[in-house]
Amino acid sequence: MAGGDGATVAGGLARHIPVLGRAALEFLDVRDGGVYIDGTFGAGGYSRAILEAANTQVIAIDRDQNAVAASAGLVQASNGRLTVVEERFSVLDHVAEKFGHAQVDGVVLDIGVSSMQLDEAGRGFSFRLDGPLDMRMGNDGPSAADVVATASERDLADIIFQLGEERHSRGVARAIVAARQEAPIVTTKALAAIVERVVRAKPGQIHPATRTFQALRLFVNEELNELAEALAAAERILKPSGRLAVVSFHSLEDRIVKTFLAERARTAGVSRHLPEVEAEPPTFALLTKRPVVADEAEVAANPRARSAKLRAAERTSAAPRAFDAHDYLPRLPSLDDVMRGR
Repeated sequence: MAGGDGATVAGGLARHIPVLGRAALEFLDVRDGGVYIDGTFGAGGYSRAILEAANTQVIAIDRDQNAVAASAGLVQASNGRLTVVEERFSVLDHVAEKFGHAQVDGVVLDIGVSSMQLDEAGRGFSFRLDGPLDMRMGNDGPSAADVVATASERDLADIIFQLGEERHSRGVARAIVAARQEAPIVTTKALAAIVERVVRAKPGQIHPATRTFQALRLFVNEELNELAEALAAAERILKPSGRLAVVSFHSLEDRIVKTFLAERARTAGVSRHLPEVEAEPPTFALLTKRPVVADEAEVAANPRARSAKLRAAERTSAAPRAFDAHDYLPRLPSLDDVMRGR
């Protein structure tokens, strides 16, 4: 990494150390004059690190209004080198183009809910803090309470099984439907209590509601679809030799990243039934054959790092390939379909 003028970004957000941040920054190979996209701004850790590493421009994206508002100090301290946009990171290529960049040098993504969101009871992400059953990362669309109130028992079971990997999903869905007939389920405490009656946990195991809350959060925010679309958007916007670094925190996310990059790092096969179709060359070269994980020191300092996996790749000069997010996603009804009662 090139040396930079870190003094120009000293202000703003309280200093946040992102999980696997040092490794991600090394893979990005940040250089003077480069343009980088931080697709998941959060507390600003990656953006700050990129700005301090070299004389760069950073376009940061977050769908959370609170995160965007909290970025004001860092934006001001960056002397025009940081732009923070309230948007979904699935359209990061369009955001870059809006600000005059047809191609960029790097994209970094840190997938999942932030510690700031978990720690705010009013956001409804955590079963440990009683609050409204919301879970929305942005301020639009149905909440978790809306999904719990509307989804059929079958859809709830599928959502909780597929996105939460909860083996008691049918029992949890049945309990939710029975409980909502008695009274609306509108708080995190109420939902957690329902799940606890079905899922039993031994001392030392994760909280019984962990998987159900994860599933609802992923579904409400369409997080896996957002991730898949963001990977394709990165493929479109990265210049040749541009770098992509993605940090994920559970197997569903990592599987999408692994599959996408593995496919893009191979030559697309030619069907013997369509011999006139030419093979498509790789669009990425893998920088991590296996995911990078946190060492003992980082896990000790930040237990959340224990489940983190970092994968990185370098863009080739090949044209972007056709993309369909559904090829990477579990088979589930869409959020719109669930809310329409289909």
